[in-house]
Amino acid sequence: MKCNVCGTKDSKVIDSRTSDDGTTIRRRRECTACGHRFTTYETLELVSLLVIKNDGTRQPFDELKIKNGIIKSCEKRPVTARTIEEMVLHVKQHCLNSLVSEISSKKIGELVMEELKKVDDVAYVRFASVHRQFKDVNSFIEEIEQFLKNKND
Repeated sequence: MKCNVCGTKDSKVIDSRTSDDGTTIRRRRECTACGHRFTTYETLELVSLLVIKNDGTRQPFDELKIKNGIIKSCEKRPVTARTIEEMVLHVKQHCLNSLVSEISSKKIGELVMEELKKVDDVAYVRFASVHRQFKDVNSFIEEIEQFLKNKND
């Protein structure tokens, strides 16, 4: 790593610390030529991920949209902010770890529903009603019956 004082390209690491979320490493370095100490950050390079919408358009992946959808589903439910953050992180990690450059919004919705299913039944059904675009009460009832059947198995 090049020293920003003398320009020497040789330095030694004297301390390393990982960020709380594990995506960044902070390193304290010391220049071997002049002794100047400086800090560098090493971050994970994220792959650009595009979301294919239902109408065929493509948008950059936005975890805030996932978070907002989960928050709406969990409104007035006993789901903590930390749990919501964990669900968002799981969905995001699954999408990025899939090693694809494009993912459908339907797939993301299914991943969100899987996370909600583990946490809160009502939030799951709320999200499913929007994601699967229930047209009438019968669609709603069918989803609940399927959910209960899978839960009891």
